[in-house]
Amino acid sequence: MTREEIIKHVNSVLAEEFETENSNFDPNAKVYDTLNLDSLSLVDLVAVIQSEYGIKIPTEDLRKIQTFNDLYDYIEQHQKK
Repeated sequence: MTREEIIKHVNSVLAEEFETENSNFDPNAKVYDTLNLDSLSLVDLVAVIQSEYGIKIPTEDLRKIQTFNDLYDYIEQHQKK
């Protein structure tokens, strides 16, 4: 997938899962604030990424993902070729 495809797909999946609008996903916005994540919904986010992309996000990597750009970068770097 290209980066543009990743962004479009991630935004679509997250908008549906977390019942928010795609327009809320500014690349520099904080993922946790935009999606109003608590510890349980954070598990949902990880499960969605794993299900959609086959990517497991270890806890230490999850701490590094702050913005949507970070999330897109992570998926782009770890997606199965």
